[in-house]
Amino acid sequence: MNFAVAARSLPGTFAACVGVLFALLSTGCGHYSFTGASIPEHIGTVAIPLTEDATSNPIPDLGGLLTERLVQRFVRQTRLELATDETRADAVLTTEIRQYSVRPAAVGGEYRAALNQLSITVSAGYADRVEGQEVFQRSFSASFEYDPADFTGEEEAANEALDNIADDIFQAATSNW
Repeated sequence: MNFAVAARSLPGTFAACVGVLFALLSTGCGHYSFTGASIPEHIGTVAIPLTEDATSNPIPDLGGLLTERLVQRFVRQTRLELATDETRADAVLTTEIRQYSVRPAAVGGEYRAALNQLSITVSAGYADRVEGQEVFQRSFSASFEYDPADFTGEEEAANEALDNIADDIFQAATSNW
């Protein structure tokens, strides 16, 4: 076959391959999404009440910050709509910050902390109200180190920990089916 004939047949072959690939992807499991979220068809709404904060920590509205991160993940990465009324939602995600601690991770001169480690633990529960089943009830934790001399270090470490915890909770809630 000469090169000119082969080049003319490539667009048709490419289009056929794309069509077959699309058909295979669109006939897969009904729970699949391209974000990796796997949510049963009967779940259309989720309620995410404000995260309770059972700790005494210096970060203002830590519970609100976690709630905001969770809402963003569910709204942006799933087909679910946010329900404001827990009693009318198909699924409910509840969270509570149970532990917030800062401890020295490295000691420098004069026995002062050269590096601190911040740890946050959150208890989370996810329930399928349509089927009447608890999907999970467990704890999620994250830790980050920061320089105690940096004025914003603790807050930045807390935000990083909340991001990781929100990712872990979202992953558990959308892939545990």
